[in-house]
Amino acid sequence: MVAEIICVGTELLLGDILNSNAQFLGQQLAQLGIPHYYQSVVGDNRERLKKVIAIASERSQLLIFTGGLGPTPDDLTVETIADFFGFPLIERPEIIEDITQKFNQRGRVMSASNRKQALIPQGAEILANLTGTAPGIIWKPRGDGLTILTFPGVPAELYQMWSDVAIPYLKNNNWCQGIIQSCTLKFWGIAESTLAEKVADFLYLKNPTVAPYANHGEVKLRISARADSPEIAQQLITPIETQLREIAGLDCYGANDQTLASVVGELLQQHQATLSVAESCTGGGLGHILTQIPGSSEYFLGGVIAYNNRVKASLLNVNLDDLEEYGAVSAVVAEQMAIGVKNLLQTNWGLSITGIAGPGGGTTTKPVGLVYIGLATPQGSVESLECRFGEKRSRDWIRRVSSSTALDLLRRHLLGKG
Repeated sequence: MVAEIICVGTELLLGDILNSNAQFLGQQLAQLGIPHYYQSVVGDNRERLKKVIAIASERSQLLIFTGGLGPTPDDLTVETIADFFGFPLIERPEIIEDITQKFNQRGRVMSASNRKQALIPQGAEILANLTGTAPGIIWKPRGDGLTILTFPGVPAELYQMWSDVAIPYLKNNNWCQGIIQSCTLKFWGIAESTLAEKVADFLYLKNPTVAPYANHGEVKLRISARADSPEIAQQLITPIETQLREIAGLDCYGANDQTLASVVGELLQQHQATLSVAESCTGGGLGHILTQIPGSSEYFLGGVIAYNNRVKASLLNVNLDDLEEYGAVSAVVAEQMAIGVKNLLQTNWGLSITGIAGPGGGTTTKPVGLVYIGLATPQGSVESLECRFGEKRSRDWIRRVSSSTALDLLRRHLLGKG
């Protein structure tokens, strides 16, 4: 029994809205052990949507639609589905009553256009929406078991409807075939191709499977196991995870929900140490990442955004002669920034970033993507790391990867292996 996800909305095709619903549903289907091999995105067009339904209904047994359930003329998912299978739409009074109550609770009057949301195919069940006005449907339009679920495009409404109604329905109707459980190992400081070569033998496993992927400098290995229970799946995953960690060594910094910032925070707390940061090209990005972790004020005391050389000199005590001779983007300046912020905020560690994020400002000797990271240690020593992230990378990419690379440098030192 195979599921297929169909997301409806021209705004998705245009890229105006990130299709987080497809990601959510894919993850949920995996957790329920329901295979799904196809996803489609189609605009608000009846004929094109019918073509998608025609293909999907022949190769999959569970069709999950999101979007197109609103009251406006371009919201045509349910009526198109009904028309495709040759069923009339029936107005359901209980939906009218529900929508009316929700409008009353907000001190508003239901508009005539909202009555459209009460029309569902003959024979379909209502998939209740507790927060929004658009209900979904659960429907078997033909006698071969094909099942259709529809959800609004609003993510919060989809999530609640999925949890409250869809999951119990799928479990009670024998759609779930065991579970698929995953563990994602995370790596920094190693290229995806290099890691793939190191773990090549694992990429051909059948159960569990191992798959690499990368984004913004981070590499991941997803270990997925299919089993009858989470416990059995974990028994399949654990030995593979252990072996992969041993192969990768320090390049593997964590797993699943862990981030470089959360791992560094845990290590700082273990060492009862504090951190301050001095940033130039990242403009506060490193501090932002650190403060996303709840409780980070226990170890992260603050930072200085020293974007201008005057600030580097006045607040961080960077030598003006060195700024003149070596430039703001240099190892010497990065090290002085790290020492300066460590002394200014009286922390155990000082971490700095200075570089050229682009798109302009690069030269032959100092191209876009050149970044220096400085690290001042509790013992009084200081070092710098030169990074060349590439002239073709975007400004946002360079800034993000610079912040993560700085955290990784600190992580390795906190582990005593920097």
